[in-house]
Amino acid sequence: MAEIYELFLTCPKGLDGLLLEEAQALGLQQARAQVSAVRGEGDLETAYRLCLWSRLANRVLMVLARFPVADAEELYMGVRNVPWSDHLDAGGSLAVEFSGRGSGIDNTHFGALKVKDAIVDSLRAEFGHRPTVDKVNPDIRVHLHLDRGQAVLSLDLSGHSLHQRGYRLQQGAAPLKENLAAAILIRAGWPKIAAEGGALSDPMCGVGTFLVEAALMAADIAPNLKRERWGFSQWLGHIPVLWKKLLEDAEQRAAAGLAKTPLWIRGYEADPRLIQPARNNIERAGLGEWVKVYQGELATFEPRPDKGQRGLVICNPPYGERLGDEASLLYLYQNLGERLRQSCLGWSAGVFTGAPELGKRMGIRSHKQYAFWNGALPCKLLMLDIDPRQFVTGERGESRDGREPAAAAAEPARLSEGGQMFANRLQKNLKQLGKWARREKVECYRLYDADMPEYALAVDIYRDWAHVQEYAAPKSIDPAKAQARLLDALAALPQALDIPPERIVVKRRERQVGKKQYERQNTEGRFMEVQEGGVKLLVNLADYLDTGLFLDHRPMRMRIQREAEGKRFLNLFCYTATATVHAARGGARSTTSVDLSRTYLDWGRRNLSLNGFSDKQRLVQSNVMEWLREDRGEYDLIFIDPPTFSNSKRMEGVFDVQRDHVELIDLAMARLAKGGVLYFSNNFRKFEMDEGVMARYQVEDISAQTLDPDFARNARIHKAWRITVRGA
Repeated sequence: MAEIYELFLTCPKGLDGLLLEEAQALGLQQARAQVSAVRGEGDLETAYRLCLWSRLANRVLMVLARFPVADAEELYMGVRNVPWSDHLDAGGSLAVEFSGRGSGIDNTHFGALKVKDAIVDSLRAEFGHRPTVDKVNPDIRVHLHLDRGQAVLSLDLSGHSLHQRGYRLQQGAAPLKENLAAAILIRAGWPKIAAEGGALSDPMCGVGTFLVEAALMAADIAPNLKRERWGFSQWLGHIPVLWKKLLEDAEQRAAAGLAKTPLWIRGYEADPRLIQPARNNIERAGLGEWVKVYQGELATFEPRPDKGQRGLVICNPPYGERLGDEASLLYLYQNLGERLRQSCLGWSAGVFTGAPELGKRMGIRSHKQYAFWNGALPCKLLMLDIDPRQFVTGERGESRDGREPAAAAAEPARLSEGGQMFANRLQKNLKQLGKWARREKVECYRLYDADMPEYALAVDIYRDWAHVQEYAAPKSIDPAKAQARLLDALAALPQALDIPPERIVVKRRERQVGKKQYERQNTEGRFMEVQEGGVKLLVNLADYLDTGLFLDHRPMRMRIQREAEGKRFLNLFCYTATATVHAARGGARSTTSVDLSRTYLDWGRRNLSLNGFSDKQRLVQSNVMEWLREDRGEYDLIFIDPPTFSNSKRMEGVFDVQRDHVELIDLAMARLAKGGVLYFSNNFRKFEMDEGVMARYQVEDISAQTLDPDFARNARIHKAWRITVRGA
């Protein structure tokens, strides 16, 4: 009678229920699920079968011993008492893994060292020489788990984790592990669909993991059939004849499966860099006749199997990691929902996502949801029936019962009640401000600025683009509710503004301290030319928190242009030198622009060159305060728009506009020519001009004069003063 072993199978978090069903089907007896594991009994043939055929397990462990542990010495003796000569040649190699803690052993490295010493000492005492340690490809891999004073010592039969099938040598940025992909396919009902001859398509296939795992199931191919090295290959208890029998049986089943007419399994991927790696992975898996991959954007995705054939759409859309990802992801999920409604009627779909709220925006009600973990990230598999009765039309999720399928499929999901209110406000503002902008030839303006408190966004128009900034919600607001409102607003923007989603850029606006407001947010490097008051300026909507053009200062820039003729102009904290371009356009005799950032000075230089200004335009990289203390120039027109706070590796201390504005203004006024004007502004809402400044100079608050209609709703956007020498 074959010897029965205690077997322990590990798996990713959340897969233990599925693994239990699989392991029982593969012959594991007395099986029961534990957290991220399944425990049971079986003979060596069962253990081999689990290694070869489990699509879900990470490892198959054979328990060698269980014993109590009170301290490190008991751990050592418990391991040493195992007859290691039955398992490992004294001249062989081993690796040890240790997990758990307790009994005075709180360091896994120390625990592994004690286990290794016990094995080595046992074999050296018996044979006079010892095995070596090989952490990569050992003859045997030993695992010991310590929990509440009990040790479980096991032999790892799998070797490298079973999710490493061997076909995926090339992968994308965030691939699913193969066993997680298999679990998702099982939950999505693919084995039954495949058995009935159904089709499968992945519109965002990456390097093809879903496709390969689906084909392996459909063709009855053991997932680890091509693995050459196992944890039991050099184990002294290994029975090659038994393993060969199982292997030959699996090879026969694979040959029979591949001889069948291939199912229709297709993947589509927008990124051309992933197409060849995906095809390489498919070829390595031996599935080139079963799986095909094509390059294609989601917008063009349309599965075309045999007419009338049903199937499964499976995909793993991106979840979003950076601030501002909500917009592109929302439109991606909406686009996915639209493609499913239009092209996949009668199919089922499984959407695996770490952002379930976005999944709700596809316009199709999910009839079932399964919880998973992708590493440490909680995720859900949303199951959808692509049926007009499941298409969502409004906030409460009413379905389109009774509608004609074709008409229902072509209609996009409607806005929620709140989203429609937001859209109405945008359209109202667009009607009013659009007339003003066209009349004044203004290409860039603020359309909306948290007009409705529950939709705390700023929406700016840059020609035919929209730049959206989400104000961080107060801590008192439920984050889930804030995200839902944001997604409602983002869904409304393309419809209300008639701007395609790819021309909408979203960022999150929080209080920025020091240089953080100028830090690079992205790396697209895409600049756009806009016009203002007869000058051309470069803006970048994606790469930085600000775009290179402060829209609220438009009236100030126009004032500078009108007053600059024949003047020596000084622009402090010049940013991208937009005010300098206006001064040059107005006929300034010379301009000097000072900023600490080389990036923005280079941007300013490009702005000047774009308008044909290069001579007599001086750009200085320096700390403004230090530069003013050293400069001996004289200027007729000075503009200062300092940040609220600023720091840098190149400057000592931190600039604080409230604290430092007195010294800043005094230093600048010392450089002001007779009859000259200094314009000072900032956007610190709590700013108060020092009484001493107002006593020493002629100071006029011109804030109201520096607001155009697009900022009239927000009179506190900035404050501005005209400062001259008294009596001048």
